[in-house]
Amino acid sequence: MTKKSIARNFLKLAATGHSHEAFRLYVSKDFKHHNAYFKGDADTLMLAMEESARTNPNKIFKIHHILSDGDMVAVHSHVQQNSTDSGVAVVHIFRFESDKIIELWDLGQPIPKKSINENGMF
Repeated sequence: MTKKSIARNFLKLAATGHSHEAFRLYVSKDFKHHNAYFKGDADTLMLAMEESARTNPNKIFKIHHILSDGDMVAVHSHVQQNSTDSGVAVVHIFRFESDKIIELWDLGQPIPKKSINENGMF
């Protein structure tokens, strides 16, 4: 399985409420993350992902781009809490050690209802 496939599967599992499985399959025991709103350990992030899926059961997650370079993978996606939500453009950056995710960064930008840029965010 490629690192790009692992990153894709991890995010899809987490977005659909299967964060425990995502972490069990793909995350290193030495995992750390850099989300400013949560402690940096795996359990805290896994439970936050699980809660997000539970409170937003109609979440829509669409990957637009995946880039890979050595032990790093970047995923550009669109996350909507439901079909009427404009959503957020998100970039997840994964660092791998062997075939396990050892580090994760995530950055998001809300999608405005009106944009000056005619090219859109995707």
